[in-house]
Amino acid sequence: MNVNEVKQMKSLALAYMGDALYEVHVREHLIMSGQAKVNALHRQAVQFVSAKAQARVLRFWLESAYLDEQEEGVVRRGRNAKSGTVPKNTDVMTYRYSTAFEALLGFHYFSDQQARLYELMNTAIDLIEKGEV
Repeated sequence: MNVNEVKQMKSLALAYMGDALYEVHVREHLIMSGQAKVNALHRQAVQFVSAKAQARVLRFWLESAYLDEQEEGVVRRGRNAKSGTVPKNTDVMTYRYSTAFEALLGFHYFSDQQARLYELMNTAIDLIEKGEV
């Protein structure tokens, strides 16, 4: 799809895909780093894919001007999307920022910007692993 077509997609649809992409990427990262026990893999994955972790990464990116203008627009739309539900283990703003994080990943996936998609996912993992967010 071209970028204009992707911009017309609903933010929650982008977030739905972004959530799946990031989950698989994190699982692959953990397995490739030598983790073998399934329980340990799950506990470690939660550190990366939780709404709180995703929101911290996105806020860091916004504060450090890591995203371009187009990406910031996708983030604004994703943050403002109304899903109707909020998970019981997080607050509304954290959930909205995590949705925006996932929408950004979905945007790059559907607009066939694979290099930037992987750059964002790898950077998010690095920031969390290094405790920078």
